[in-house]
Amino acid sequence: MAGEKRNNYVLYGLMGFVALGLVGFGAQDFGGRVDTIGTVGTKDILATQYASAMTDQMAAFEAQIGESLTFQMASSFGMDTMVLAQVIADRALENEAAQIGLSVGDARVRDQVVAMSAFAGIDGNFDREAYRETLRRNNLSEASFEATIRDSTTRTLLQSAVVSGIPDPELFTTSMLAYIGEQRSITWARVEAGTLTAPLPAPTDAELQAYYDANPDAFTLPETRQISYAWLTPDMIADSMTVDDADLQQLYQDRLDEFVQPERRLVERLVYIDDAAAAAAKARLDAGEIDFEGLVTERGLELSDIDLGDVGIDDLDAAGEPAFAAATGDVIGPFASPLGPALFRINAVLAAEEITFEEATPDLRAELAAARARRTIEDMIEGLNNLLAGGATIEDLGTQTDLQTGSIAWTPATSDGIAAYETFRDVAATLETGGFPAVNSLTDGGVFVARLDSITPPALQPIDDVREAVVAGWTVTATQAALLTEAQRIADLVGADGTFYEAAGLTPVTSVNVTRRDFLEGTPPDFIRRVFAMQPGTAEVIDGGDFAIVVRLDAVAPADPASETAVSEREQINTQVAQAIAQDLLDAYTTAIQERTEVTIDDAALAAVNASFQ
Repeated sequence: MAGEKRNNYVLYGLMGFVALGLVGFGAQDFGGRVDTIGTVGTKDILATQYASAMTDQMAAFEAQIGESLTFQMASSFGMDTMVLAQVIADRALENEAAQIGLSVGDARVRDQVVAMSAFAGIDGNFDREAYRETLRRNNLSEASFEATIRDSTTRTLLQSAVVSGIPDPELFTTSMLAYIGEQRSITWARVEAGTLTAPLPAPTDAELQAYYDANPDAFTLPETRQISYAWLTPDMIADSMTVDDADLQQLYQDRLDEFVQPERRLVERLVYIDDAAAAAAKARLDAGEIDFEGLVTERGLELSDIDLGDVGIDDLDAAGEPAFAAATGDVIGPFASPLGPALFRINAVLAAEEITFEEATPDLRAELAAARARRTIEDMIEGLNNLLAGGATIEDLGTQTDLQTGSIAWTPATSDGIAAYETFRDVAATLETGGFPAVNSLTDGGVFVARLDSITPPALQPIDDVREAVVAGWTVTATQAALLTEAQRIADLVGADGTFYEAAGLTPVTSVNVTRRDFLEGTPPDFIRRVFAMQPGTAEVIDGGDFAIVVRLDAVAPADPASETAVSEREQINTQVAQAIAQDLLDAYTTAIQERTEVTIDDAALAAVNASFQ
């Protein structure tokens, strides 16, 4: 059951951390003797339980994101709160099991302990001395460790009892399959601007005024901030930076691998279990009985699984020289590889490349000049701050430093010049009149100082100033209205055979066996939903925003419960629904148990455990 699987995580985590020797959060590790961090009913919340669960959760998240995770980061995500809540929930169930007299026998606990690889001797069997020593190293007694296993196993029994007996959700599954498997056959066509035979009449002043009044947001200028600024970027001063030839030579040598690349090959490697299997595969390939792709498929692999990318001769070990002597498309081998005997296919020959120092010099010079420009600007920041602290203005910076001054009428839509930098836009949005100017950094190593001079609030532009935009907007709206009118005229005349589509100059499309999960290219997002609300033999118009669709529902077909899709989905839906019901039932039961169980948390002890992660 869902609950059984989820709630075994603490036990599995404890076993894993014992095996790794990481559960030893004993007395000394928390800066004092911290064995528990609270109680749930009559059950202590062991420090080891919380610490193991926290470590497990952090490790799982690290595996998901591919980066290391500090406790501070985990805490900012609320991970510590979530883990504590789960541990409390588990202990609440274990306390409830104890209250109703539910437990497991010594034999069950013994079986769990004996099966743990952490306690195996050199012969692979359970070793009592290894058991005692491992627990001792982790500051655990046999009694406490076995009590933890007993509690976890008992909790699993309780959870299984709660979710057992859930009826098969056959009625729900049947209804769902009937809904998602229902089909429609339709005939439809797009009505676009080219369909209109009569041009739109010129708009009257009254129509334009009505459109203008109905769409004020389209003609309202946003808040405009008049900002003065001084800035300097590496590009502005890069040409003035002196670059020594010796530095260019050193940079070229440091990155020689980029400029001098030996001949390489694009290679795929298909590994076999032994030489005989590899040789047999090569013989079949040479005899024309199978191609290389077929050999890959036989191994249950994809070509992407065996792709080595571009490699040098030394990367291929024994296959290096033969591979570099082979032609594109050749399959060579078998040759020994780190993974076993393998066949190698040569997919491309990459010729050697060399960029001389003279050829690389312009780019290297630009790179070094940009780096020195960035360092020069960085060295200027302290002086700029001192000038500003002494009362210097934007204009003063323009005369006393290399910074260049300017002004901009900034709105959130402005993205030219200095406004192309996100940092400037962020600062511009928060500037206040009279605020103290500060030095801000740009992503390319530049700096700027900005001052808000004035704010012009949003303003509706007079209609005469935006008449062209009003006419353009009215035309779009009027054209769509005309399209919908024409589409409705066609829909009213569409017969059972659909011949009127052609008479109206439209190209009809027939789509059969359409389900609710389908999407038809060239239709708006709500097209399928509208189709499934129609009655057979009727035709409707669907607004596409800048086009219209005339659609006729030709036929309705019920879901076929015996279809291959329905059969495969029935089991999947049954499983998902049963699991969801079981999880909801278990969550409700756990919540009810927690509400009537007293929980106390020792904040100091919890803080000590958390501190051990930092």
